[in-house]
Order: sequence, then C-alpha cells, then structure tokens
Amino acid sequence: MPATVVLGVLLVVVPAAFLVNQALATSGRTLAIARRNLTRGLGARVLEVGSLESRGTGLDALLRVLTPDRAAARMRRLIGLAGFAGGRGMSRALWSKLIAATGGALIGLLLVAASPGLLTLVLAVGLAAGGYFVPDLVVYGRGVERQDAIRSALPDTLDQMTIAVEAGLGFDAALTRAAANGKGPLAEELTRTLHDITVGRPRREAYTALAQRTDVEDLRRFVAAVNQADSYGIAVSDVLRAQAEDLRDKRRQRAEKKAMEIPVKVVFPLMACILPALMIIVVGPAVMELMRVL
Repeated sequence: MPATVVLGVLLVVVPAAFLVNQALATSGRTLAIARRNLTRGLGARVLEVGSLESRGTGLDALLRVLTPDRAAARMRRLIGLAGFAGGRGMSRALWSKLIAATGGALIGLLLVAASPGLLTLVLAVGLAAGGYFVPDLVVYGRGVERQDAIRSALPDTLDQMTIAVEAGLGFDAALTRAAANGKGPLAEELTRTLHDITVGRPRREAYTALAQRTDVEDLRRFVAAVNQADSYGIAVSDVLRAQAEDLRDKRRQRAEKKAMEIPVKVVFPLMACILPALMIIVVGPAVMELMRVL
C-alpha cells in the first residue's frame, strides 16, 4: 500500500510541477529566444551578470532549463539588494532553491507513505513549496538588513562629504574620501559607483544605478537632489548640508518611533509569560486555602 501511494503521488506531483514550470517559463523564454534571433549578427551581445543566459554549459545549462525566468529575475533582484554580486551567487541561490524544494518533497513523500491521506498530501505539497521559497526569504532578510545599514549610515556619510566640500574638495573627491574612510554596505556601494564613473559611465547614470541597486528612499532622494543641483548649477555644499540635516531628523524620528512601539510589543510577552506566573503566586494560595476549607 505505501508503495502504491508513493507511486500515485509521483504520478500526480511530477507532471503538475512540470506543467507549472512550463507555464511560468514559456512566455519569457519565448521572448528571449525571439529577441536573440532578431538581434543575431547586429552586434556583440552584452549579457547581464548573474542572468540565466550568462551561464555556460553543464550544470548551469540544466539550471537554466529548470528555473523559470520570472523566478530567476526575482532572485536576481533580491541578490542585488543583499549585495551578493556575481553570477556564481546567482547560481548557488537557484540551486539552493531546487535542492530545498526537492528535500521538502522527499520529506513530504515519506510522510504520505507513513500515513496516507489528504492532510499529509497537502502537507507534502506545502513542504515542497516552502523549501522552494526559503532561500528567497533568507536573501530578502539579508537585503532588508543591508538597506537598514545604508539608511543609518547615510547621514554621517553626508556630514563627512559636507565637511570635505566646504574644505575645498570637489564633489567627486569628497565622495571618494567618504567611500575610502567609510565601512559597511554604503561605502561598498559608493566605491562601486566610483568604479563605474572611472570606467566611463556618465555620472548621472552611475548615481541613478546606485539608487536602483540599494532601493533606499533616502538615498534615492539624495541622488535626485545631486542630479538636480548638477543640472541647475546649485552649490553642492548647500545640497549636502540640507540633505544631511533632513536625514538626521528622519533618523531621530525613526528612533523615536521604535521607542514608542516598545510598550505595545511588550504587552503580548507580559500577558503570555509574566501575568500567568504572577496570578499563580498571588491567587494560588487563596485558591488552595479555599479548597481546603470546602
């Protein structure tokens, strides 16, 4: 009976997974193939680092077949926010998704074989789906932490740049000094932006790419203010000073908001852990004495 159940589950899950994979991947892959055919011979192809088409043969080619383009694009975006640059990080993340999904599916099949039923079948499907999306959650959490670090370090970095500009340095020199003296994700992103400018990328595009890579609203506003100042000839020192003051105010407001949220967050642990023990200590002796009298 267990062997029959396992065979039945395999006959249902494997074709369903294949059909879902094909349905999600057909449209994007068809467009990619059509675009490649139309542009063949018109110039050198520029492959995006970490994309599915930038990987070679062998296991990476198998990964390109098994992974839908939509899932690869989502993972590429999460990896960019988390700061994991390079195509190998993309390959490892996608392989971890497939391996985790396979492990969850195997555990689910063992549960179905041990106790056949609709509930265990649903649990098996949930384990497979959960295993597939666990790497996304891990990379997303790393990206959120990195964004918080950038948001927290931005006001101090702007203060350093303001001092450097007022001392006589240009904006690029101040940016270089802030990137060299700083630590953490923001310094890494500034260094990458400076490298982009060094190799010939226009400054406006490099600053816009910085805002898109980090996806931090404060940094995006700073980049927009710098680009506007460059377009209209506004003094950069005034822009830096105003942006630094504004970001310091926002950082203080975020800290005050978190401090005001602490009493609300403490209510549940208080009600669930401390209050029952307190009631047992206070009311317990009276209840025991009442039971003894009765």
